[in-house]
Amino acid sequence: MFEALKRCARHLLAWLACSLPAAGALAADIVDADHVAQALQRGAIVWDVRDAKAYAEGHLPGAVNVGDIATVLRDPNREDWLPAAQVAAVLGRAGIDLLEREVIAYGRQGDPNAYYALSGMRHFGARDPKVFHGGLDAWQAAGRPLTKEPSLLAPVALALQPRGGTLIDNAEMIQRIRAGGGQLVDVRTPKEFSGEDVRAIRGGHLPGAVNLPYEQNWIDPDTAAKLASGKVRTRDGMALRPAAELRRLYAALDPDKEVVVYCQSGVRASVTATVLRDLGFKDVKVYEPSWLGYAGLLNQPAEREVFVNVGALNGRIGALTRRVGELEAELARIKAAR
Repeated sequence: MFEALKRCARHLLAWLACSLPAAGALAADIVDADHVAQALQRGAIVWDVRDAKAYAEGHLPGAVNVGDIATVLRDPNREDWLPAAQVAAVLGRAGIDLLEREVIAYGRQGDPNAYYALSGMRHFGARDPKVFHGGLDAWQAAGRPLTKEPSLLAPVALALQPRGGTLIDNAEMIQRIRAGGGQLVDVRTPKEFSGEDVRAIRGGHLPGAVNLPYEQNWIDPDTAAKLASGKVRTRDGMALRPAAELRRLYAALDPDKEVVVYCQSGVRASVTATVLRDLGFKDVKVYEPSWLGYAGLLNQPAEREVFVNVGALNGRIGALTRRVGELEAELARIKAAR
């Protein structure tokens, strides 16, 4: 009897070893090209979050598109998600039934907008949302084809209801600031964090926040700058670091306590929030209004606070606009004289 129980225990342990993800693997929300290919075969929806022009130039076979998620599904001023009913209308017309089917969002490799789509899907109660980090680049690198033929799904009626546990708003953020002692991660650039680069009515950062730019999740955090300067030609450096390196990056955080991640408007924060969840952090939330929203709460404290002289800024913009107009007029006269 005892030997039989030991044999059963050995079989159970072997089964668990085969069933659990390998150490260092990211396996929850972030998927690879093989997963996407298999998902398409079993009827999953693949959502291309890029703009319509990029989608028309080539996309994953079967992928659907509603336009650039950053403009189609966000308030242009607050840069938060549109109300649930409006989001439901846009996604429903495209047949993106996130309540009943697996939905995988993608863009280019490392595209934070794909993660923002995942964050929104989680917020609106998606059944099985995923993000394909490698996106178009990893798909092609795996030797898989693209298509220019648009994919059209039958429209669906969606009734989306925001749920807790994914995004928090200004009121909830203020409560946490007043309570103190929480884990706040600012994933903006060091200059945004320090107040040198001001992109809202004031610069600085949330009290007690630590700065871990979201690009640190990449194997080469400088890839975007290298692309812009022509030092590299591919987005290979935007691949995610191995899980062991990511765990070291976030070793100062307690995975058993709540972590709130923010950036300028919730997009970049969605990347780090997803990585943390896949690393096993139990309670990760994105502060959706992020610094753009918090900066406007002038009665709330900030560290490294810097204010912008909006009047002077508008004056400089007006002067530049007039100068551009003068140069365009001069160019037109030169062309006409030829």
